[in-house]
Amino acid sequence: MEFGTLEIFVAAVEEKSLSRAAERASLVTSAASKRISELERRLGVKLLDRHGRGVTPTPAGEVLYQQARAILRQVGQARTSLAAFSASGLPQIRLVANSSTVQQFLPREISAFAQVAPGARIDLTEAFSYDVPRLVADGEADIGLYHAAHPAAGVVSMRYRSDLEALVVPLGHPLAGRSSVALDDALDYDFLGFFPRHSLEEFLLLIGPGLSRPLRVRAQVSNPEARCGLVREGLGVAIVPSAIARHHAGRMGLAVIPMTDAWAHRQMWICVRDAAKLSSAGKAFLQQLQSRADEPPP
Repeated sequence: MEFGTLEIFVAAVEEKSLSRAAERASLVTSAASKRISELERRLGVKLLDRHGRGVTPTPAGEVLYQQARAILRQVGQARTSLAAFSASGLPQIRLVANSSTVQQFLPREISAFAQVAPGARIDLTEAFSYDVPRLVADGEADIGLYHAAHPAAGVVSMRYRSDLEALVVPLGHPLAGRSSVALDDALDYDFLGFFPRHSLEEFLLLIGPGLSRPLRVRAQVSNPEARCGLVREGLGVAIVPSAIARHHAGRMGLAVIPMTDAWAHRQMWICVRDAAKLSSAGKAFLQQLQSRADEPPP
């Protein structure tokens, strides 16, 4: 008995229709009917009564339906279990995270985990924060890391770390000596973009109508190191997570000024679909992430 044929048979019983069963299996109705007829021929027993209103299982069909559901459920569980391993058979954790988390936190997180679980493999994908919960909810990743004001719907979220946005300016800039700065204080200068929430339009929605005048954006540069390099060349100022900015500031001759705006304080979240269904390696990595919650950026 082929799994595909059992799936069609189960769908036919549940839908009470060969046409709807075929639709579930992405087949034409005639192909689904032929598969079930062949199954009946091989087993030597009638499984479905066909009539004008659709199909109903015979007593033998009802027995097979119950057994087939159990078989398909076990196969699904086996596939889910094996998804925790790479093609080489080693344990695997599918991790998706936003860019700031990848750059500020994950190098040390992954390094620390490798020391306690050297056989585990982490497959890391970078994504925008608004995509991370969806990827986890859809089963395309086991664990996600994103930033948002509130936890996302559709997944289980736990607080992780937080960071602070900073204004990066060249040394000698009129703002360079300040201990902190609000965005409104920097509106006299050109900005090098890639803002929190990534696009200027989304950023303006985030900060609301509080600016006294519009931002002057000279260029959009997603890579923070390149953005800092352009600041060094005097092409404008930039908003960069403070830990990342400090990493580049010394060698580039930049001043890093913490921002006082409420939106500049960002909360990172860990998200999973169901922690109980993670592999043993996934549970261990999740526990490590949770144990480091609220630690400051390195």
